[in-house]
Amino acid sequence: MSTQYKIAAIIPARGGSKGIPRKNIINFAGKPLLAWSVEQAKLSKFISDIYVTSDSKEILEIAHNYGAKTILRPKNISGDTASSESALLHALRQMEERPDYIVFLQTTALLRKPDDIDNAIKKIIKDKSDSLLSLTEAYEFIWKKTGNKFTSLSFDSKDRKRRQDLSPVYYENGSIYIFKPEILEKHGNRLGGKVSIYTMKSWQRVDIDDYETLKLAELVFLKNLAKKVDKNILSGIELIVYDFDGVMTDNKVTVSQFGNESVKVNRADGLAVSKIKSMGIKQMILSTEKNPVVKKRADKLGITCLYGKNNKKEVLKKYLDNNNISKEKVIFVGNDINDMEVMDYVGYPVAPNDAHEQIKKIAKIITKSKGGDGVVRELLDFLSK
Repeated sequence: MSTQYKIAAIIPARGGSKGIPRKNIINFAGKPLLAWSVEQAKLSKFISDIYVTSDSKEILEIAHNYGAKTILRPKNISGDTASSESALLHALRQMEERPDYIVFLQTTALLRKPDDIDNAIKKIIKDKSDSLLSLTEAYEFIWKKTGNKFTSLSFDSKDRKRRQDLSPVYYENGSIYIFKPEILEKHGNRLGGKVSIYTMKSWQRVDIDDYETLKLAELVFLKNLAKKVDKNILSGIELIVYDFDGVMTDNKVTVSQFGNESVKVNRADGLAVSKIKSMGIKQMILSTEKNPVVKKRADKLGITCLYGKNNKKEVLKKYLDNNNISKEKVIFVGNDINDMEVMDYVGYPVAPNDAHEQIKKIAKIITKSKGGDGVVRELLDFLSK
């Protein structure tokens, strides 16, 4: 299906959160929480612009690093009592071009399959509806409390059936909303006019509000979705560039009494380099370190090595130009602030778990492994998903 409609996504992400401090940028399955919603939107064939609206400059910086356009939200519509609609209306007025439809994604309801967003877009267009919301179907024994009295709501407690024989109930899971801008402007609500329903699986119902739901959502996401999102995002990678110290090593050096230096590397990383090579992805080491051990290791791995280079960005840019490789199709794995400029330049920056905090802020993947503990091996797992 192709569509002539202009469709934009809005992802609200406040800086404040009581249940989980800094919730929108907490590490979730190796990335900031909001990053997953941005990347899910990027997988859409129909969404042309992705906006993140926030009162936090830190959040907006991370959103920008993941490829979203950013909107600074005023403080007066960013507090606990501010509605999502107020943020959506403000974002709509800041857009470069008015869309025909807006896809509203909540960062805390991210259990979306790769095709859910596009399937929802197809449905609202096919139905010729004005708005749409996602629901999850469930077969549950639900009771209602009125005063001090409880009564069965979704079933007859006097004629109890098997769970599978119940009529389904539907939960508003908060995952996907789509609406025409005029609906939001006229009703001050994300829903109005003719409303369509997009049904999702029962396991896709989650609202991350505390550490318990965060952990549960992460477990479900890792099992069912993380691999699929990363596989689509990373499918076009042509080159992986590694810093050496702090990535392939633990950033420590042993100095003998004669002044000779030695480092420790991980054999699992060596095997991973070989496996990645067999996938047709080029690899190279780019390091400021002048110690010939860097070149020796690269030679052993059979990959290109550029070492003793101070301006990594310019060196890499020249290499990409000479080899006709787009920077968007490059992964750079770095760990310290001298990697920041080049990591900000490439399409997919990656950082070890013990990298400098400023580096982790711009990384699109933060490995569970520390430098020297199998960072490249873990990256292979991402690429192989």
